[in-house]
Amino acid sequence: MKLSIERGTLLKAVAQAQSVVERRNTIPILANVLIEAEGSTVQFRATDLDIEVVDKAPAMVERAGATTVSAVTLHEIVRKLPDGALVTLTDDGASGRLVVEAGRSNFALATLPKEDFPQMASSEYTANFGAKAPVLRRLFDKSKFAISTEETRYYLNGVYMHIAEGESGRVLRCVATDGHRLARIDAELPSGAENMPGVIVPRKTVGELRKLLEDDETEIAVSVSETKVRFATPDITLTSKVIDGTFPDYTRVIPQNNPKRLEVDAAEFAKAVDRVATVSSERSRAVKMALDEDRLVLSVNAPDSGAAEEELAVAYGDDHLEIGFNAKYLLEIASQVDRENAVFLFNSSGDPTLMREGNDTSAVYVVMPMRV
Repeated sequence: MKLSIERGTLLKAVAQAQSVVERRNTIPILANVLIEAEGSTVQFRATDLDIEVVDKAPAMVERAGATTVSAVTLHEIVRKLPDGALVTLTDDGASGRLVVEAGRSNFALATLPKEDFPQMASSEYTANFGAKAPVLRRLFDKSKFAISTEETRYYLNGVYMHIAEGESGRVLRCVATDGHRLARIDAELPSGAENMPGVIVPRKTVGELRKLLEDDETEIAVSVSETKVRFATPDITLTSKVIDGTFPDYTRVIPQNNPKRLEVDAAEFAKAVDRVATVSSERSRAVKMALDEDRLVLSVNAPDSGAAEEELAVAYGDDHLEIGFNAKYLLEIASQVDRENAVFLFNSSGDPTLMREGNDTSAVYVVMPMRV
C-alpha cells in the first residue's frame, strides 16, 4: 500500500478514529486504526467493539492495500507535522512496518495484520431517515448534560431517542435523566422515521456524534434497529450498539400543573447563581431561591467558608416561596436556554420544578429541589 494525503485531511480523519479507540484494552488490535486505500480514497476504521467509526478521505493512491497501526501514535505524529505538509504512507506488507513520511520527517510504525481487525456485524435497520445536522445537534446537545454516570442504572447512561406524541402530533424526541434532573427535547418527525424503535444511545456515542454535526448544511442519514444505530455523512459513518435496557416512564416525573411562574433573564440568572455558589467549597452546595413579587433573592450559606446573597429583578406574581437547588444543576439547566428568558414553574419547595424557554414547550427541563 502506498498513498499520499494532505496533512489537514489526514489529521481530521485520524482524530475521529483515535477518539473511539479505548486507551486501555486487553486486545492489542483494538488500539489500532484500519487503513484501507483504494481508487482515489482512503478510509480509516476504528472500533471498541461497541462503536465503529469509518472516515473516508480523498488521497492519491499509488498502490491499493490495507494495514492497521496504532491510532493514538499516528494521530500524535500527524498532529505535530507542519500545516499543509503532504504525508506519504507506505506499507510493503512484509516488514510489519508502516512508513510515514512528510518533508524531512520519517517514521516507521509497527503494524498488525488487517485480517485480525474486527468488523462490526451488519444489521438490518428498521427505520432509515434523513435529518439536518442542526436538528440532531439540538436534540443531543440539550439533553446530554442530564445523562446519568451511575453504572448500576446502566439504562440511564445514554439519551433515549424515540417517537412520542407532542402537543401538535408525533415528534422525534430525545430524553435523558439521572434521577435528579431531566431533559426532554422535541423535533419535527422526519419522513421515514415513523416506525423507528425507541433506542438508548450510549454516552460515548453521543460524544462522538457531536463531531459529525459541526456543519449546519450537512444532511445526516440515520438508521435505527433494535440493537444498533447508525449516523452517516458523505465522509463519516458512525455505527453504535444501543444500550440493552428499558428506559423508565419519564412522563410520570414531568409536572403537569405547577402554578407558580417565574420568568427571568437566563444569562443574568446563570451568572448570579455562579457568583453566589463561589463561597461554597462543595459543588453540590444548595443555592436557596427566595421569591416574592417581582423579586428573587439567591443565597448560599456555607458555615465553614461564609455566605453570599444576590438579588435579581424578575417577573413573579405568586405567593412567597423558598426553594433550594444544587447549584451545578441550576447552572447546567440555565445554560441550555437559547432565548433570552427562562421560565420556571413551581408547585412547592418539595416538588419537582419545570423549566422551559419562554413559551416554547419543545424543550422542557425538570430539576428536583434540595432541602436548605
